[in-house]
Amino acid sequence: MSKQDLREATWRLLEVYQAARFPGAKGRIPNFVGAERAALALAALSVWKRARVIKVNPDAPQIPVRRMALREGKIVYMAVPRLRVEECFIELDPSRLGKNLARASTIGGADRFGTPVRVDEVKPLDLIVCGSVAVNGQGARVGKGGGYSDLEFGLLREVGAVSGRTPILTTVHPLQIVPQPIEMLPHDISVDWIVTPDGPLRCGASHPKPRGIYWECLSEEQIAVIPVLGPLRSDGTR
Repeated sequence: MSKQDLREATWRLLEVYQAARFPGAKGRIPNFVGAERAALALAALSVWKRARVIKVNPDAPQIPVRRMALREGKIVYMAVPRLRVEECFIELDPSRLGKNLARASTIGGADRFGTPVRVDEVKPLDLIVCGSVAVNGQGARVGKGGGYSDLEFGLLREVGAVSGRTPILTTVHPLQIVPQPIEMLPHDISVDWIVTPDGPLRCGASHPKPRGIYWECLSEEQIAVIPVLGPLRSDGTR
């Protein structure tokens, strides 16, 4: 089964079992039923409790994760959708958010109350939480198809904000956990933990984390439309 076929099958399954909230699953990281309970299960993990600086994807099902992190005093980074500006991350520091903390956990609130930063201004991360469309027990995952989670990790690895040991976790509905193998390329991120509303699952991840940006996998068009990539390539930071 191709990655796109797997996405389509998972979106369809979530819709059939009414496990996706508005506006539906198809074409996105599904806003799954039980996202709040998954966030609570995530918070019970020691790897979460130790973390002080984290990155979380900007999608709706991870709003509870971002809100919980801010309430616990963690600094949260979110990527600007599609990395469309040079300051391609938003820093949310709860010590500076005051009464806007809850609103800052949404994509609109983060844009309003957060601080835009360049990738080389991101503090070293203790863990990453990513969204997924589907994931298997070995930690292989598929997103919605844009490859941005993988590219964000590559960027952060280039500047030393993450390493091959940085834990990556995903929160999903149980229906998003699939039994079949998922093809993984060198630039694809795998996850170390899957967390559902029913609890966490430690993955037997054997796929190494990306070493940085795999320039040979990017088209000139992609490099042109993502502002951070051109200067990074010119600097020879590889």
